[in-house]
Amino acid sequence: MPSTATATSAAEMGSEPDHTKPSAAAAGHRKHLAMLERLSKRTATPSSQDSPDASPVAAFLSRFAAAKLAAESALSACRSSSPEDAQPSLSTAAMAIDDLDRLVAEASHSLPPYELRSALTAVSDLRAAHRLAASDLRPKKSFSFRNKSRAPNNPPQDPPTLPPAPPPEQPKPTVEAILPGFGFRGRRDATLVKDLRVSDEKDGDFTLADLVSCQVYLKGKCRALYVHKLKDCRVLVGAVFGSVLIEDVERCTFVMAAHQIRIHEARATDFYLRVRSRPIIEDCSGVRFAPHALNYEGIEEDLRDAGLEEETGNWANVDDFKWLRAVQSPNWCLVPEEERLQTIDISDVQEREDGN
Repeated sequence: MPSTATATSAAEMGSEPDHTKPSAAAAGHRKHLAMLERLSKRTATPSSQDSPDASPVAAFLSRFAAAKLAAESALSACRSSSPEDAQPSLSTAAMAIDDLDRLVAEASHSLPPYELRSALTAVSDLRAAHRLAASDLRPKKSFSFRNKSRAPNNPPQDPPTLPPAPPPEQPKPTVEAILPGFGFRGRRDATLVKDLRVSDEKDGDFTLADLVSCQVYLKGKCRALYVHKLKDCRVLVGAVFGSVLIEDVERCTFVMAAHQIRIHEARATDFYLRVRSRPIIEDCSGVRFAPHALNYEGIEEDLRDAGLEEETGNWANVDDFKWLRAVQSPNWCLVPEEERLQTIDISDVQEREDGN
């Protein structure tokens, strides 16, 4: 009997580890699942977790994180580049940021407002970092002392050897760094016409910068459009199958179709749009919106190729990122119907670049 009790006791003692091990493993598994749940909640808004859109949003966040990492890596390589490799590194970084921008543009119509705003902010920060990197990598003119014995022989030639860059020329490389692609820059009182369907750079990026009192006509389609510092201009654009970024414009009229349109620092300007996602404004005042009003021979094909053949009505659904109240933002309104432009037909406008 004692031996039986001892055996029973030993069996019970031997069985304790068998019960505690699964319990510890289960606790560890539950802790791991809880951690994964917390991580998943960080990448999803409360409103999207229980909705059918949760999966597309999560997929976008995953793709966005990978693309953002690629852009950040490109910028890191850019900063460590030698002066000889600076330009290729800058171009690689710009392409990575453009890829990220296109990813946001393609998903913008289905993203919750918070996720869209966060993504746009990330892209904007990367562009600012790219601009800073371009400024840092810009070759500096070297200063050297001249031989004193030769200075008296050539006194008139001494001033040109001193290389301080004049302040008015400094902003130009900065604009080039921020706004990639070919385009029209630095023009006044000009009529600027480009047919992107026959251009060697078709389906690329296009830039309009530093234009005053100009008429701009762009037929065809481009990947992205960058607009910077325009005053008293009228801009008519066929189709943009990516995003449009407009900054610092005043007393202008824009007629265009795009997947995404972001407007920053616009004043007293009208926008006639066809857009897949809601237009976004920030730091704007006196801007007005109306439906698309452009026509030329072949525009239906260009709109179809860009995925813009359908009128979404989003031209009237404007998001003001600086106005978070429930009431209507005072910074924008719709163009009254009696004041709206009639459809403008530019079929007969020929490619040219007139003006000073």
